[in-house]
Parts: sequence; structure tokens; C-alpha cells
Amino acid sequence: MKTNTILKKLTWGLIIFIGLSHAVLAQKIQVSGKVMLAADSSALPGVTIFIRNTNIGVVSDSQGNYTIQANIGDTLRFSFIGLEIQYIPVKEKKLNVYLKEDRMVMEEEVIVAKTEITHHKSAMLKLHSEKHVQGKAMLLVHQQNTEEYNEFAANRFLPTLDEPLSTFSIDVDNAAYSNVRRFINQGTFPPIDAIRTEEFLNYFTYDYPTPQGKDPVCITTEVSNAPWNMQHKLVHIGIKAKEIPTDNLPASNLVFLIDVSGSMSDANKLPLLKSSLKLLVKQLRPQDRVAIVTYANHTKEVLASTPGSDKAKILDAIDGLYASGGTAGGDGIQRAYRVAENNFIKGGNNRIILATDGDFNIGISSPEELEKMIETKRNTGIYLTVLGFGMGNYKDNRMQILAEKGNGNHAYIDNLTEAKKVLVNEFGGTLFTVAKDVKIQVEFNPAKVQAYRLIGYESRLLEAKDFNDDTKDAGEMGAGHSVTALYEIIPVGIKSNFIPSIDPLKYQKTEKNEKKTLTDSPELLTVKLRYKQPESHKSSKMEVTIIDNNTPLKKSSENFRFSAAVAGFGMLLQNSEYKNNFTFDDVIDLAKQATNYDPEGYRKEFIRLVESAALLK
Repeated sequence: MKTNTILKKLTWGLIIFIGLSHAVLAQKIQVSGKVMLAADSSALPGVTIFIRNTNIGVVSDSQGNYTIQANIGDTLRFSFIGLEIQYIPVKEKKLNVYLKEDRMVMEEEVIVAKTEITHHKSAMLKLHSEKHVQGKAMLLVHQQNTEEYNEFAANRFLPTLDEPLSTFSIDVDNAAYSNVRRFINQGTFPPIDAIRTEEFLNYFTYDYPTPQGKDPVCITTEVSNAPWNMQHKLVHIGIKAKEIPTDNLPASNLVFLIDVSGSMSDANKLPLLKSSLKLLVKQLRPQDRVAIVTYANHTKEVLASTPGSDKAKILDAIDGLYASGGTAGGDGIQRAYRVAENNFIKGGNNRIILATDGDFNIGISSPEELEKMIETKRNTGIYLTVLGFGMGNYKDNRMQILAEKGNGNHAYIDNLTEAKKVLVNEFGGTLFTVAKDVKIQVEFNPAKVQAYRLIGYESRLLEAKDFNDDTKDAGEMGAGHSVTALYEIIPVGIKSNFIPSIDPLKYQKTEKNEKKTLTDSPELLTVKLRYKQPESHKSSKMEVTIIDNNTPLKKSSENFRFSAAVAGFGMLLQNSEYKNNFTFDDVIDLAKQATNYDPEGYRKEFIRLVESAALLK
């Protein structure tokens, strides 16, 4: 009997010990640290950190820093193209990692990637890779996803005599760059339709002068050689919006519209979303107000409009969110607009911040229906910011439609550093509009320019008549925002296969002296810009002219060289017919000449990203 009692006590003790051991091992902590190159301790941006045997992961930021939620006892997998993979168990909150070059990858491995991509409404990306190591083949990756992107055809050269005007709406979105960065950091090239070059250009800050007069924006221009074709010229147009100190910004009426459906359960979705919004909440002032609406199978107003001084209440509401159910996105958007209307601040910043992966499957869900609904709401003075999250089922095409039609902007958040960039560093630009319906029209001088093409902005093209039409919707610029546009031009007298050949017209005669009617102006082109004040329905016009002073590329500004490098990178990823013999190494060399102005380190991160893409090639 006594023996049985002792055995029972030992058994219960063992059970309690095992339970306590599991509890310790399952303790979740926030692990943070820095990833560096072992050779010289330099920071490594873009390193992928995953919890082993899960799909939970993050990417190191531009300074090599990372933060991830993990359990004690979990194993973290650190990987970067061309470097040895490291597996490190979680023991404490601080973990710095040094990665070494992988000699096998750098010298002996050949990776053959066969990519089959279909785009638009049901994009499926299948990546079949074989790794050949010393004659032995093994399956490396087999991944399928349902991400969706709008199809587009890259702009072509247009003859100036036939089409002297180029008109487009500005675009301050930069989601494409951070989304493409996510693909490359995972070791794959992105789908072609995910590469919107204008959003690459506008991801970065440029050292443009700020407006000094009554206009809320100013125009900067520059001309030099196109680095991928030295016989061609590249025209750089920069637009800078005025900056407003945060204390002087109008009061905000914000509605966080948060997707809490089952598709948002991954660590790079709702958990990252919650951390991102907390960064924004910390920026709020007492006069700002926040409401929270969620949607899954149904919509719910989780938090009534609350002053920014009550941050604890707002943060508690965010902490209480969890993912489950379907995705009634259309119903959620309608309810968010009602909440915003009920708390409207006259003369203030009234805005819905939608955070989602875009996978709507209940209620209004087609892009066409969403577009019509948003168009009916945009004239109420309530703007829309769209924050995209996640991978695998990301609906980029829907994010674009919502942001464009809602008079707002679109950002893709792939890590907490990107959230800080969008919601903290660029707080004013993301949330406070200083100029709306901003349109650009460029008139080229046919005596100087034989043909031209606009690089990017394919989804933002307008007809010439739209420029003076104040009813035509266009893009918005926030406080401190900058917009960059590039034109590649073929000067008169340069032979080119890119200019279309057309037979002489049979029923129209071209007079021999017609060319003499061209002006003898030394100007290359004229840039015209229209904008409206946020509360106005009438536009104002600005205008500048450009003369080509034959500035060589090496004497061009850092703004010019870096933007040219970014455009070249986009062309290489698209395998553009205009890239000629331009290479990733050329992009890197050009970008390295333009890093003196790099306040946040994004340009250096870009160089590292191009180096990664070059290894994938």
C-alpha cells in the first residue's frame, strides 16, 4: 500500500514536471537582432527568417534588423541568396546572426528555374526548380499561389509629329516595389504584371527643392543620356509637394477597416497588421480620432470613434483582433464609410485605412462592383488608404482599384520596417492630401524629338483632352510626397528600329515644305501640370520648359542617376525590348554613384536587392 502511494506521487510529479517543461518551451517571446555578413560585419537587408516547419516568417530591414514572435525552443532558419543557411534555436530575446558565403552556391550549383505564369483574374504562379549539384538533380521548390495582378503592356515609342502630347495622372503608390522585393527575397522573380516601374521610382525619396510660392507643388527637370542606350536621351521630371509639420496638420477622423477573415491568420498578415497599426496609433494627437471596423463573415464596429489621447483603449481594441471566417469585404467598406460620415470633421483629414490581403469572397467582391461602389463615395471628402498584407493569395489588382477610385494611395507591407516607413516616416504624405487630381501633360518639340516613350504609368494614361477637363479624376499628393516620371526620347537624326515605319498615305498629300512650319525653338519639351486644392473643384496650372544642354551622364545629378538605375532594374525584371545590353551589374554601378542622399538607407537596400536578383538570373 505504501509502495503504491509512493508510485502515485512519483507519477503525478513526473506529469507536473513534463507539463511545466512544455510550458517553458512553449513560452512565446519577441526575438530581435541583427543579421550581418560574416566577412565584414556589414548589415544584411532582405534576409528571410522563418520559424522552422512553419510558414511564419519575417524579412530583415535595410539595416539588417529583424523582429519575430517565437516560442522558446523553436528553431529559426536564416537564409539569403548566395549565403549559407543557418538554423539557430531560440533561447533568449536577443539574437544576432552572422551569415557566411555559400561556396557551393557561388561556385558549383546551377539553378534552373522554369516558370509558368498566367495573370489577371486567376493568376497562378508555379515555380519548378531543379538543383544540379555535381550531376545530381533534386527538386528545390514547387509552389503554387493564387495572387492576382492587372495585365498591362509596356509603353512604346510614339512619333512626335503624330502624337506630340503625352498626358497622364500622377501616382504616388509604391506597393509594387515592396511586393517585388518580397518575391526576390524569397528566391523567385515576380510575375511580369507585378512590376510597375513608376511605383519603383516613387518608393524612394529624392533631393528635390520644396515649393516656395502659393502652389503646393513644384517641378524639377533634368536631361542626360539614357544609360541603356547612349544615343537616346532620358528626361527626368520630379514633383515635390509641400511639407507640413505634424503639429500643423488638420485633425484626423480615421476609420481602421481591418480584414479579420480566416485568410489573414498567417504571421505576415493579421499579426503584422496589428503591429503596423500600433505604430500609427503612437503618432496620433489628442485632436485625432480613430474608429475600428472589422469584417469576416460579418462586419462589426469594434471601436467607436475614440480620441487619440486615449491610446490605451485603441491599442486594446487592436490587441483583441483575431482571424476567422469568410471575407465580406464589400460590406465592410460600406460600413466603414458610414462610420466615417457619422464622425466627419469639416476641414479635417477624413480617411479610411483598409488593411487586407484583398481576398474578398462574400458580398460585393468583383473588381467592377467594388470600383462602382468606391466611385460613388469618393466625392464625400473621405479618402482611402489601402495597406496590403500577405502572400500566396494577395489580390494586388483589387488593392489598386480601391486606392485609385477612392482618391487614396496603396502600400504593400512586407515587414514592420516597411510599416514604419509608410505610417511613421511618411505619416504626412500617407494621410494628408495637399493637392488632388494632379495631372501632367508634356508637349514634345518635333524639331528636337523624333519619338518618345513614358517609362511606366501604363494604368494612369489619359487622353490629351483630359488635361483641361476638371471633371476627370487623377492622383493625389500628400504632404511631403514626391513623384518622379522618366521619358526616354530618340533625338531627331538618330536612326532607330524602335520607330514604327508607316507607308505614305494615299488620300492625303504631305507638302514638301511642311517641315518648315516647325518652330526653331531650342526647347526640347514643355511640362504642364494641373492640380486642385483639396477643397476645390477648379484646377490651377503650372508650366516649365526644358532645354537639352547635353549634360553627360557622369555629370548628371544623383537624383537622375539613381532614378535611371531604378528604371533600368524594372526593365530588366520585365525583360524589356528596350534594355539593349544593360545588365544588373550596370544597375548596381549606376546606383552606387548615387547614395550620398540616402537618409533612411533605402538606396543601399536597393543595391542589395539588385545583387540578389542578379544571383537569381
